Amino acid sequence: MTREVDIWFDPSCPYTWITSRWLVEAATVRQLHIRWHVMSLSVLNEHREVDPEGDTEGYLWGPVRICAAVERRYGQAGLARFFTAYGIRVHQGGQWVEFADALADAGLPTDLATAADTTEFDDAVRASHAEGVALLGDHVGTPIISTIGDGGDPMAFFGPVISRIPRGEEAGRLWDGVVLVAAMPGFHELKGRSHAEPQFGEVTPHSA
Repeated sequence: MTREVDIWFDPSCPYTWITSRWLVEAATVRQLHIRWHVMSLSVLNEHREVDPEGDTEGYLWGPVRICAAVERRYGQAGLARFFTAYGIRVHQGGQWVEFADALADAGLPTDLATAADTTEFDDAVRASHAEGVALLGDHVGTPIISTIGDGGDPMAFFGPVISRIPRGEEAGRLWDGVVLVAAMPGFHELKGRSHAEPQFGEVTPHSA
């Protein structure tokens, strides 16, 4: 039976990108249907005295606004394509991306890039962000993943934060393990080593 999996993501976070590609990979070896939702580090950090992202110019608003605009006009499929195209350019390619280029890569109208500089979609970004954060609380960041546990109960977790993309059955086993741990009654937190630098590997536009 196919399991519905929801992920809330800020597209500019490199570790979120790796987690999202792991989830896409896991869906090739497990019966997972992924649903994509925007969350925002800008919203998460806006009332904090010091922004941990150091985004004093508000750049991180741009990508999430475009995500919201894409989803409104082109739904889940369009949002997944844009996130993949953006991630390939920004995270895989290390480019200072022109949003119109990523939209074109995704087969979407480039005029959607104007959403980055308006507040038209801020309410949609905030609503989607609030939906994800409500599952766990604002003590976590991006990404948040939710699904239904093997026992039929809803469950959600932050991460996993990983520095490389597991492939094939390795991705499936990580999914199995994360769900097993996160579904444990009373589970709160599990941490590993200090963060390693992201290893992005190879991702194609079709791996979304």
